[in-house]
Amino acid sequence: QVQFVESGGALVQPGGSLRLSCEISGIDFSLYTVGWYRQGPGKQRGFVALITRFGNTDYLSSAKGRFTISRDNAKNTVYLQMNSLEPEDTGVYYCNAQEQITRMYAPDGLNAWGQGTQVTVSS
Repeated sequence: QVQFVESGGALVQPGGSLRLSCEISGIDFSLYTVGWYRQGPGKQRGFVALITRFGNTDYLSSAKGRFTISRDNAKNTVYLQMNSLEPEDTGVYYCNAQEQITRMYAPDGLNAWGQGTQVTVSS
């Protein structure tokens, strides 16, 4: 059974940085595409970034140039480095992992989630 444990969220001022971590267990991590999602206040959970097993990445347009996703297969962990944070980045951040990359773009169809980690960008 796959499990996701997110961490690293905090209250940060606009322009600040955070690094989120997610440890994933119950799968052969190195074979999966892994990614991050955000659920803002009153919004549905949406795609933020992903990284494939080959290291290819994709980002939400508003995250490009500010966020960097990376993975450590030895630690079964995916990271999200977030710089130049904006109030619109506020939300609960979740990670997920799928064998098929197309499934990563449809979070409503994904059943297993962790508890998430809260990121609040505010002065």
